Amino acid sequence: MRDRAARMRAGLKEHGTPGNVADPRISVDLAHLRVLQAKARRITFLPRQPARSILNGRHASRLRGRGLNFEELRQYLPSDDVRAIDWKVTARTGTPHVRIFTEERDRPTLIVVDQRMSMFFGSELNMKSVTAAQCAALSAFRIHDQGDRVGGIVFGDQAIAEIRPGRSRRSLDAFLTALADANSLLSAEAPVSTPMPLNQVLKSVARIAKRDHLVLVFSDFDETDALTHKLVAGISRHNDLVLGLVSDPYTDTLPKGRRIVVSDGTLQAEIDTGDTKVHRRLTEMAKGRLAEVLDWQRLYGIPVLPLTTARDSVEQMAHYMGLAGRRL
Repeated sequence: MRDRAARMRAGLKEHGTPGNVADPRISVDLAHLRVLQAKARRITFLPRQPARSILNGRHASRLRGRGLNFEELRQYLPSDDVRAIDWKVTARTGTPHVRIFTEERDRPTLIVVDQRMSMFFGSELNMKSVTAAQCAALSAFRIHDQGDRVGGIVFGDQAIAEIRPGRSRRSLDAFLTALADANSLLSAEAPVSTPMPLNQVLKSVARIAKRDHLVLVFSDFDETDALTHKLVAGISRHNDLVLGLVSDPYTDTLPKGRRIVVSDGTLQAEIDTGDTKVHRRLTEMAKGRLAEVLDWQRLYGIPVLPLTTARDSVEQMAHYMGLAGRRL
């Protein structure tokens, strides 16, 4: 009975999964997430992006890569790049000097994943929560394989888990475990609670990722306001920020002529989408939120990945990262 309402909500048939096995379209566990490791090779988060990637230089933003550490100040040698000359020191000493920098060994990455009840919805293939979890796991595996530090913030309606970026497998496993645990709390019978504000999570992101981080956020971005804009702009100013906007076709194109029962777990109401005014207002509200987040790419130069529950997560990530033709 636990998942019956969820299957109905997602439009899934009950005979699709054996009795005790969780339907991976509704929920994911740690074993399911680990299976994605091999498939993660089809994407890349390195600064040099494939030609078709949404993160390459042709788009509003690109990944800047790892930072530089100051190594030494020494006299100029014929093999040195003239662009490295420190003209102030050269003028003061009378002999050419260059500043030597080395690339940082790795770059910290913070993967933020929304697992609130607003994400527990899906009308075709997956729940939004599953799509977000899968895309986050794919990203974590690939970034770890590239040698960068991986951490994250996983949040639901009541709890938030923070995993500081680390280069060890233990850090990666801690993130995946937190993701699986948060996803397991979502069900049609979950108790009613006030959802955690997205702004609270973004404040945590700003506190941890002060600068030179890669920050990935997978969410439906439910309930944004002026403060959300300010926080997003601030995070992107000092970091590489990529947004995974997760949506569902049902909310993108609300069907007409249906009576839909909506509930917060305690109260419920019936909405008649056959009413032209009601349908128009609901459609405008849904499309307005999506358009607002997509417009952040223009306003702040932030790449936005328009992810949908109707498509396989691996295929979508491969498509946006420019490696759609590569198969394993």
